[in-house]
Amino acid sequence: MMAFSSGVGILLLLYLLQGSDTSLVRLNENGYEDIIIAIDPAVPEDATIIESIKEMVTKASTHLFEATEKRFFFKNVSILIPESWKDSVEYRRPKQESYKHADIKVAPPTLEGRDEPYTRQFTQCEEKAEYIHFTPDFVLGKKQSEYGDSGKLLVHEWAHLRWGVFDEYNEDHPFYSASSKKIEATRCSTGITGMNRVHTCQGSTCITRRCRTNSTTKLYEKDCQFFPDKVQSEKASIMFMQSIDSVTQFCKKENHNREAPTLHNEKCNYRSTWEVISNSEDFHNSIPMEMPPSPPFFSLLRIRERIVCLVLDVSGSMATNDRLNRVNQAVKYFLKQIIENRSWVGMVHFSHQATIKSKLIQINSDIERDKLLQTLPTSANGGTSICAGIKAAFQVFKSGGNQTDGTEIFLLSDGEDSTAKLCIDEVKDSGAVVHFIALGPSAEFAVTNMSILTGGMHISVSDKAQNNGLIDAFGTLASENAAVTHKSLQLESKGAILNDSLWLNDTVVIDSTVGKDTFFLVTWNKQAPDIYLRDPKGTEITNFTMNMDSKMAYLSIPGTAQVGIWTYNLEAKVTSEILTITVTSRAASSSVPPITVNAKVNTDTNIFPSPTIVYAEVLQGYTPIIGARVTATIESNTGKTEELVLLDNGAGADAFKDDGVYSRYFTAYSDNGRYSLKVRADGGTNSARRSLRHPSSRSAYIPGWVVDGEIQGNPPRPETTEATHPVLENFSRTVSGGAFVMSNVPNSPLPDVYPPNRITDLQATLDGEEISLTWTAPGDDYDVGKVQQYIIRTSENITDLKDNFNNSLRVDTTNLIPNEANSKETFAFKIENISEENATYIFIAIESIDKSNLSSGLSNIAQVALFTPQAEPIPDERPRSGVSISTIVLSVVGSVVLVCIIVSTTICILKKKQSSSGAGTTF
Repeated sequence: MMAFSSGVGILLLLYLLQGSDTSLVRLNENGYEDIIIAIDPAVPEDATIIESIKEMVTKASTHLFEATEKRFFFKNVSILIPESWKDSVEYRRPKQESYKHADIKVAPPTLEGRDEPYTRQFTQCEEKAEYIHFTPDFVLGKKQSEYGDSGKLLVHEWAHLRWGVFDEYNEDHPFYSASSKKIEATRCSTGITGMNRVHTCQGSTCITRRCRTNSTTKLYEKDCQFFPDKVQSEKASIMFMQSIDSVTQFCKKENHNREAPTLHNEKCNYRSTWEVISNSEDFHNSIPMEMPPSPPFFSLLRIRERIVCLVLDVSGSMATNDRLNRVNQAVKYFLKQIIENRSWVGMVHFSHQATIKSKLIQINSDIERDKLLQTLPTSANGGTSICAGIKAAFQVFKSGGNQTDGTEIFLLSDGEDSTAKLCIDEVKDSGAVVHFIALGPSAEFAVTNMSILTGGMHISVSDKAQNNGLIDAFGTLASENAAVTHKSLQLESKGAILNDSLWLNDTVVIDSTVGKDTFFLVTWNKQAPDIYLRDPKGTEITNFTMNMDSKMAYLSIPGTAQVGIWTYNLEAKVTSEILTITVTSRAASSSVPPITVNAKVNTDTNIFPSPTIVYAEVLQGYTPIIGARVTATIESNTGKTEELVLLDNGAGADAFKDDGVYSRYFTAYSDNGRYSLKVRADGGTNSARRSLRHPSSRSAYIPGWVVDGEIQGNPPRPETTEATHPVLENFSRTVSGGAFVMSNVPNSPLPDVYPPNRITDLQATLDGEEISLTWTAPGDDYDVGKVQQYIIRTSENITDLKDNFNNSLRVDTTNLIPNEANSKETFAFKIENISEENATYIFIAIESIDKSNLSSGLSNIAQVALFTPQAEPIPDERPRSGVSISTIVLSVVGSVVLVCIIVSTTICILKKKQSSSGAGTTF
């Protein structure tokens, strides 16, 4: 392996990896290039969608330029068109563009009837999000009355996606008590005017009334909504409600509403959205432009048949650790089960030189698959020249009459080749995508760079055969552009060294969303085992195909496999045998998306002591699945493994509760170098279900507008009840999550440098004279272990508590004994030293301290209401969102009067003020 002086090679890798994610977007002279907008294969053909996308992005570019003070615009955009749509002379073949790299997805809604635009965002503040999701109806302009102009809305979502800001409204907390002692709508800025009203309609008849207060929260009732004035002068903020005509800017420090319980305040430490954007790499690498930019340039790319070349290392190092046999097992699995029909596949072997073993063959049946299987390697010797293998793959593509644009190279090697850097530029310019499977711990960084620079996958696999890593790796190489209903999904992947017992026994669940092309694969190291497989009815399945040369047995279930629990029992014939089993299947119906799992880490590279965050996303189509049991196995390049239970509890590393994203911190580093990730998800018994929550990081739904003092309402947003989405049946999935690289890890034992994670779900309720608190326990090291103590402080002023926590009133926590991380904590205390003549609310926050005196930082701030009539201010006469508590009391007391107004529009007297404007009257 090549030695690097002064760590130059490592630094180069870190630089490249830190900029890598699924997006290919780059900023070039103020313009965003290589934006990908992908039309999902499930969207019916409609060329109008393409034109609507162009119109939306063109408008958005102008709005973005204005909102960012002449800094940013959209320069070029690729629109990815499904293979099922008719071809056109305008359409070109994609290069590295794919659905995996899509920044915006035009796809069916998460649930029927829900066309809300949103950004899939589950990372931290200032970190890039996953993608923007627009439905076809939204793109076609059919939802403009509910969400406003699509161009301005795209700017709102782009800020989520690119700069990691969050919404400045909060439907869970739509109102709050301001320091002015008024109830205010949650918004930024407070200059946005409007009415707080309950507006209900039955058919064409609508009733509007004043909002009543909730007796517990002292805020407005559940059905109360803020209706903005249609005509405004305020320009901020785009992250509150970009649909307001006057709004063209982000909130800045001078007009930011730090009091409001917005998600942006919570996630970004109460900084304004413009402060976060101004701290971005994009902002630091740009200066304002003097002239307006040109309109965006659009490329239309249609998905084509897949063209793949397998480039297999057969150098001498591949003859060790049973590597060659494991390679053959994994490639056979790929060719028999993973690669899609109509794909073109070629084969190259390389050591110090390369040999083309098969030109491109189109896969139409088992005949072509078996022909390729005959070209697998049988021996390994000689040196290593990865560049020779890559260049031979280019010859394979060109000999088939193809350019290299959009082709894929599956490079499998131990990567021990110091000359690999010599062809990096050629690979980068080729338009091909390189997927690198690194077998063993010694791969050159230059080889990994090939996959990063071309947008491919890089997967690290150890020499521990029982981890099934090579087969898992090839299982992830299904087409990124195929419909999910056509992809092979891994239901089971397990292996073991059998010493004390010669049996490997377990079950695998085949749920109703899969079952087509179900495939069982068993491998061994020494001697073929006895295989016992029973379907859910107890019938034994015996017709496995045994391949003694490759030490594998496999079985394809014809038609659609039975739904339910399949039981397998594998009996080894010798001790210290290594047995593995893999089960895959495809969607049972093209009209019902299967349950899928995607896994990733927050960064492809990391430097100790920074924690790594593991994410696993469980979905059916675009609908999140909650209540699953999800575990991650992380393996170092020396074969050490750690297992984490991932959580969707909205605490610790998990940004949002019940969003179908399961997360956890990982800090148990053992070595420098590559770590691989594997995730398993199980539905459990009567636990997993589809999430009915509206997605976070979405554009605000407009309930209606105030026009000339009257509310013009929109239709209510579609809602879904639990009855229509019952608990899911059991299911199981496994997936490889790729690899990440660690550096600067010290020798064991590791120093204690990790604080408790910040508490983000603190809640408070008033019970008589006591305040009851609940929260999720942090750990000694982020979300592992147990903290030493909690410090709880209160204040009558939310800003004082945030800014002067250490000087705020401390609560006696002598009897509060911390529990283990991720358990539910409860604590109650009596209210003391409150100046009742001024207090309306008590604000509470917690700080956690570990045994090394490391602090978690301040938690989110919870509040309880104290009703103090003597502190009520004079009623606000203006039709603003802020309404005093005395006005609320009058609203409640005057409810009969309001009914009188609604029914008869008679003249009613309140505080001797004449009213004749009917149900919309504001006192």
